[in-house]
Amino acid sequence: MSYRTAESLRSVTLDDVRGARKTLSGVARVTALEGSRYLSRLVGAPVHLKCENLQRTGSFKLRGAYVRIAGLLPEERAAGVVAASAGNHAQGVALASSLLGVHATVFMPQGAPLPKVSATREYGAEVRLHGQVVDETLAAAEEYAARTGAVFIHPFDHPDVIAGQGTVGLEILEQCPEVRTIVVGMGGGGLAAGIAVAVKALRPDVRIVGVQAEGAACYPPSLAAGRPVSLRNPVTMADGIRVGRPGVVPFGIVGELVDEVRTVSEDELSAALLLCLERAKLVVEPAGASPVAALLAAPETFGGPVVAVLSGGNVDPVLMQRVLRHGMAAQGRYLAVRLRLTDRPGALATLLGVLSAADANVLDVSHVRTDPRLGLAEAEVELHLETKGPAHCAELGRALRDAGYTVIA
Repeated sequence: MSYRTAESLRSVTLDDVRGARKTLSGVARVTALEGSRYLSRLVGAPVHLKCENLQRTGSFKLRGAYVRIAGLLPEERAAGVVAASAGNHAQGVALASSLLGVHATVFMPQGAPLPKVSATREYGAEVRLHGQVVDETLAAAEEYAARTGAVFIHPFDHPDVIAGQGTVGLEILEQCPEVRTIVVGMGGGGLAAGIAVAVKALRPDVRIVGVQAEGAACYPPSLAAGRPVSLRNPVTMADGIRVGRPGVVPFGIVGELVDEVRTVSEDELSAALLLCLERAKLVVEPAGASPVAALLAAPETFGGPVVAVLSGGNVDPVLMQRVLRHGMAAQGRYLAVRLRLTDRPGALATLLGVLSAADANVLDVSHVRTDPRLGLAEAEVELHLETKGPAHCAELGRALRDAGYTVIA
């Protein structure tokens, strides 16, 4: 690919990360490290949240993008830069370019969330919508770079980008000197690689755990094969880590310095996002919540103090609504049931009375009488209920059956 140069394949050192930190002085925020009582009780040791969701542009991506663009030669800056991203990297490149006086063209998928497209434009980039998936968008950006001479800014596969992301690791060591485990979400691997370079050079005893979504876990098969392996169709709600192939540069670093890579399910991601919102009062996107998902899935396996990196908070409101509902369902706090009843006056009121007596909160009711599957005197009702947990869901099921209702789904 066009960005694969000898320079892009060199390794990354602690000195690179320290140099990146100087470059980022006055640009990137030193984000807060917040304690979590709930997670600390669960793990049995202190757990802290590194809040990169509160970074400028809403994610850690500004760090790497700024360091990469700041390192360009004058003639390269004059040619402009180009990037491809569905959101966080796009905004990072846009703001970094604006701060450095460089023209940026950012290709985004046609289905990219409107808030992310609008933010990228507002940060000063020229946005071009192309392709339905990121791979198509990436190809368009690379073609543009080859045609115009603009410098392609890769989201994770370049030493300068990795060095910029590694500044998160330096901050963690200063904010929590006693840290024993750092948990970080992984897509292409740039953030995990950068943190590992910084932390392992200064504290080789600290355990680094990478986390991927089950449907987009490109690292486990790649590490097993000893080389980057492509996934055919990565699928996950966590678009920030939905990457089908590890980067060449981060893959080498991750293989050497990251102690373990785990995967989490969509249910676990939803529950983690809900926990961050309810317990920590932090808006976090699914990718940013992946370290918390890993802690929830197996809390007893992490030695503390633990730092979980919340990598971003740029979640589309529509997706947030869906994910919260999914997370509530995964925790047994949201229940959808469908049942049939006799179509007569007062039947629905009687059903709602049963639910009220069982202390269920009815959020929505859909009442169908004309479906050809139904008998002449039948109606079908679908209810969406707010519940109090798995035990309450089971109690509601018993109450409905005891009242003579047959639950279809």
